[in-house]
Parts: sequence; C-alpha cells; structure tokens
Amino acid sequence: MDHSVDDDRIRGLDAAHRAALEFLGTLEERPVWPRATLADMLDAFGGPLPAEGMDAEDVIDEIVSRADPGLVAIPGGRFFGFVIGGTHPAALAADWLVSAWDQNSGSALLTPTTVALERIAGRWMLDVLGLPESASVGFVTGGQMANFTCLATARNAVLARADWDLSEKGLRGSPPLRFVVGADRHGSIDRAARFLGIGRSEITVVESDGQGRMRPEELSRALADGAGPTVVCLQAGEVHTGAFDDFASLVPIAHEHGAWVHIDGAFGLWAAASESLRPLTAGMSGADSWATDAHKTLNVPYDCGMAIVRDPADSIAAFRTGGDYLIYTSLDPWDVTPELSRRARGVPAWAAMRSLGRDGIARLLDGLHENAVAMAEGLASIDGIRILNDVDYTQVMFRLEQDDATRALGDAVLAEGTAALTGAEWRGRAALRCSMSSWATTRDDIDRTVGAIRTLVSG
Repeated sequence: MDHSVDDDRIRGLDAAHRAALEFLGTLEERPVWPRATLADMLDAFGGPLPAEGMDAEDVIDEIVSRADPGLVAIPGGRFFGFVIGGTHPAALAADWLVSAWDQNSGSALLTPTTVALERIAGRWMLDVLGLPESASVGFVTGGQMANFTCLATARNAVLARADWDLSEKGLRGSPPLRFVVGADRHGSIDRAARFLGIGRSEITVVESDGQGRMRPEELSRALADGAGPTVVCLQAGEVHTGAFDDFASLVPIAHEHGAWVHIDGAFGLWAAASESLRPLTAGMSGADSWATDAHKTLNVPYDCGMAIVRDPADSIAAFRTGGDYLIYTSLDPWDVTPELSRRARGVPAWAAMRSLGRDGIARLLDGLHENAVAMAEGLASIDGIRILNDVDYTQVMFRLEQDDATRALGDAVLAEGTAALTGAEWRGRAALRCSMSSWATTRDDIDRTVGAIRTLVSG
C-alpha cells in the first residue's frame, strides 16, 4: 500500500503544530503590532508560481520562515485594537478539528455531528443570554454578516406584513421601507442596509446622548412622523464607549408602531451572561432579532458570527433555497443564513462554552470589565490624559488635549510595541480606544501597557 499521501498529511500537520506552538510561545514578549508592511510580505511570498510542487511539510516550513514579521499578536494579552478577542484554548483546538473533519455543514442530514454541535451551541447561547429558546441561530462569518442576515430577514418579514411577497415580486414597486438607526450605530449597519438596497438618503437617524445611546423621546418622534413597514436598529455596546441603548424603553416604543426591532450586539450581547453586567441588557430579549460575533467576547477563532431571529419561520421565509438535489430536514443551517457550503464554524463556539461553563462565561465577562476599569484608572493617572467615556463595559476611550498629539501618541504606542490600540474619532475630535476583549489579558498586561503609555506621554 502506498502511504505517501498519509505520510505527507501527517508530516504537514506535525509541522503546523510545531509552528503554532512556537508562535504562541512568543506572545508574551513579541511586539504586538506587525513589523512588516503588506508590500514587505508580498515580496516575501510573491514571485511566479514555481513549476514544481513540494511536500506539505516543506510548504508549512516555507510559510513559517517568512511570515513572522507580518503577524500580529492578537492571541496575546495586550492586543486592545478594534474589538478583537483572543482565542480560547478549547476553541482553538476544536477549530483544528473542524478543518481536519472538513464537514460541509449546511445540511443536518449530510453532516449531523457538526450541525448538532452548532445547534446545541446556539441553544446554550440563547439560555445564557436570556433570549427566546425557540429562536433560530445561524452561524455566519462575523458581526457584519450577522447584521445583514438579520436585517434581510427583517426586510422580508415587514414587507410580508404589508402583503408584499418579496420573493415573488422583488423590491420594485414594494411599499417604502423605513429604516431607523441611532446616530452612533456601527458602520456595519449602514453597510448591511446598502447590501439590501437601502440608500443613505432612505435612513432615518435618531439622535443619541453623550455616550452614544439612542434617545427614547427622539425615537418616538421619528416613528410618529410616518407609517409603513419599519425596521428599528438598536445597539448593545457602542464601539467607542461600550454604551447600551435603553432597550426597556426603546423596544416597546418601536413595537407600538409595528416595527421590527433588531439589536446589533456584536460584542455587547454577552453582557447578559454576567449577573453584574446584565442590567445593561434589560429589555433586550423583547427584540425580534439579534446579531453577535463570537470571535469578539466569546474568544473563538475567526470566523464565527451568530444571526439570531425570534421566529425561525421568518428566517426560513427569507433564506430557504431551492434545488431538487439538496436534502432538507425540518430546519437546516442553510435555512437561516445566506450560505450553502461552509465550514462548521459553530463547533469552536460549542467548545468554548463547554470549556468555560456558565460560571466561566460570567467570569470571563466580569474579568473583561474589571480590566477596562483598571486600564481607565491607570490611564487617568497620567498627566494630560482624559478618559472620555463611562467605563460601564469593556471599552476605554481617551485623548490628550490636542488632536495631533493624540494621533501621534497612537502611532507611538504601535511603534513601541508593548501593546496595540487603535484610533477613533469622537464628537469630531481625535481619540484612542482600548477594547478589553481577550481572555488572556492579565493585570500585568494592563500595568505594562499603562507604563509604556506613561513613558511615551512624558517623553
């Protein structure tokens, strides 16, 4: 028997395993931000495709020998840029299995193991977050696609309530759709709207307060000024301040006007898992759909978003596909998302939740908040730095007195290498933002980061 194929696979996996452990072993001391540009890495990996191939082990060795300068220490404890979590050990290991199993997880009949793991992961998440247990959970690539999936479902549903069959008649001639958002919504909401054929001039923007929360009285005013199919987008975790909309007030107002309520909770939805943070989400369960992003707060590998819809029938109406060669059960993954073929991205979510347990998920959330508070206190002790937000959740936003100095400090932090944080703009002024998203962040990581920033500001 020819074992060359199996041997090549084993050697390749062994090489990847060694390289992965070596990379993870450098996280404590390596510069967090990459030390190479895209142009550098194009040069490193580019050139004509060679005529001759090579064994899997040699391919991995070649990648590893050139990749390091362009890698970011995202899995470490001092990456505070954007809103990107680390990777929980169980989730990382499960993700390796997902690739090895290579299951096309659109059909429950075709790949029952991975679909079952995803379905249970969804049920656990609904339970932990206090959302309706009968809701559908579709696993997509991230927060952007979770928002798109939920809003596509919403558009279909509110038009159906107005006796317009979108799948039959299309958008041309349909009743006008009112799309209502907060002034400080995330950009993925507008982008999802664009994907759905909703232009900027068709969006109704509702005023928000100083922390980015939609004002209930302004929503009432906006909804009273018009009628017809309506979708209202609320937010759990403003990306700069971490603020949560007042769902207990806003959801009933929207429903009084017959609106579908969607909540963008890319990183904030998980606050409901913590007893101390749960008040931030009061009234959240009354919405019609929710979007979240597990590679943020839950700390699973890329990619893993969740599109959650209260009534699975609405998801099926928007997404169930055709094709007489496909095999259907009562509810398949391809019934609730735009994808047919895809990897089993929900398996790492199952692994992370099973490893942490209900109490561990709560401790993870509490730890992220405690780290944010510690970071804010440390930064506030540095002369010239002002904290700009109420640190109620996981975000810390700060600035120096001058915009140019603030931006220069952000550049200096990335160049110095101890930590990574990213720039922002708040109320027309430059700001810097630390997002506490990683299970791996320790108090020592906070202290080292504050110390580095203190040196940069004083120097």
